[in-house]
Amino acid sequence: MAMSDENQRQTLETRIAGLAEQFTASLQVEVVLVEIKGDGNRSIIRVYIDKPNGVTLDDCEQFSKRFSVLLDVEDLIPFTYTLEISSPGVNRPLVKESDFLRFCGKDARIRVRCPIEGQSNFKGKIIGVNAGQVELEVLPGKQIGIALTDIEKANLIADLSKRPQGA
Repeated sequence: MAMSDENQRQTLETRIAGLAEQFTASLQVEVVLVEIKGDGNRSIIRVYIDKPNGVTLDDCEQFSKRFSVLLDVEDLIPFTYTLEISSPGVNRPLVKESDFLRFCGKDARIRVRCPIEGQSNFKGKIIGVNAGQVELEVLPGKQIGIALTDIEKANLIADLSKRPQGA
């Protein structure tokens, strides 16, 4: 079945994410994001997982093996797909309010659905979350509030200037 209808795709992503979140407690990881890419037999279901000290290849493998079986049992997906389990990477997606709280003080890139003051893309330091709004310092002394519901996409900006010790 082709997933051409965006609402259908989002509903399925939400259902898969809910199933994944119920499942993650036993593996002590969190589901960051679920995406469905492609259509028909070339569809990819990508699940990003994380934990406080980062995920390993073994974490991804264990999650993949177990979650694949659960998806088969639940039979939620009406088309052929490839399941991919991944770390969120250095430019980690920020999806939930808890993500923004966790990464307060870090730099982020945010794209909004509808322009704010004529602008759709923002870059700055996450100051906090208050009443459903992300507070972002876009310039020294200049903050903007962005409603969580208005955010289309948000990612951390990797600080590549900090090198690991011994590197």
